[in-house]
Amino acid sequence: MSVETLAAKLVALASQRGVMVATAESCTGGLIAASITEVPGSSAALDRGFVTYSNPAKIAMLGVPESLIAAHGAVSAPVAEAMAQGALNHSDAQFAVAVTGIAGPGGGTAHKPVGLVYVGVASTDAGVAAIEYRFQDAHPDASRAQIRALTVDAALTGLLEALQR
Repeated sequence: MSVETLAAKLVALASQRGVMVATAESCTGGLIAASITEVPGSSAALDRGFVTYSNPAKIAMLGVPESLIAAHGAVSAPVAEAMAQGALNHSDAQFAVAVTGIAGPGGGTAHKPVGLVYVGVASTDAGVAAIEYRFQDAHPDASRAQIRALTVDAALTGLLEALQR
């Protein structure tokens, strides 16, 4: 399913349910919120988006504990979950998605390679959970732009699945 289709379904479902969503983005730099706002009527579904590329931004804007980043690294499931929960806590949304990862081409390590992304989804009813993606396992030649696009797709899919529960 294309990003445009996912975003349109997300806006339609959130609008129908009368709920709002928020985004907290690191490696995508606002692309998730931008894809949602491409849909006419998205103001009925998107409350706000946070671009928290740096660790200090994650701490200041989303309330991610500095100790969590120190213990697990910014690219980790616990930080993705804290980002998603922070987006809920600092917005009027009932659902939030957060992404943190290594888009490349540099910055990866053996333990945290390029293409490693965590998508956290939170809701006021169902709590928060993160999913790990290793995009270069399936797409070994993926560029930075492609990893970011795959991340947007995964985030919209996760948010849409949460809304459908």
